[in-house]
Amino acid sequence: MKIVLASNNQGKLVELRALFTPLGFELVAQGDLGIPEAAEPFHTFVENALAKARHAAQLSGLPAVADDAGLCVDAFGGLPGVDTAYYATQFGYEKGDDNNVRALLEQMRGVDNRRAALVSTLVAVRSAQDPEPLIAVGRVVGEIARVPVGGNGFGFDPVMYIPKFGQTFAQLPTAVKNANSHRGQAARAMVELMRERWL
Repeated sequence: MKIVLASNNQGKLVELRALFTPLGFELVAQGDLGIPEAAEPFHTFVENALAKARHAAQLSGLPAVADDAGLCVDAFGGLPGVDTAYYATQFGYEKGDDNNVRALLEQMRGVDNRRAALVSTLVAVRSAQDPEPLIAVGRVVGEIARVPVGGNGFGFDPVMYIPKFGQTFAQLPTAVKNANSHRGQAARAMVELMRERWL
């Protein structure tokens, strides 16, 4: 089954393809179909993911899946949340993973409560008008490390320390990360929902 991935984020595409492809779902990036990014005006992951999925389905005529994910830091009341990708821009840096990590570590200097969660919300629709979107959420709780460690992954992976492994996500082999990440959890739940409802 061919499904449009409503994202142009290469990191997400690689991770989700690895999780969906063995199960018979072919993910096609919306950019490969000439579909522009959708607006993300909402304050929750689920609303933004739904907007992105409906947008991609509308313009492609295919089923679509969208991921809205982010970092929720306890000491910041759950922020940056849906604004995770643009976090660094609030502090005068250009948008980008390295700058996001730099800005986060600067803002957390002197903060003892390092607890944070990476959250991934996947929404899938059969069509732009699908009245019953599928929703799957994955969540991993860890701590923000004081310095980046590891070269695997993207986003906040180098500073997301997972006590269960005694390492950051960026230190884990890809297979281990995918099996335990917020996106991996959401993708597995989504595949089960698709099998149950769509196939």
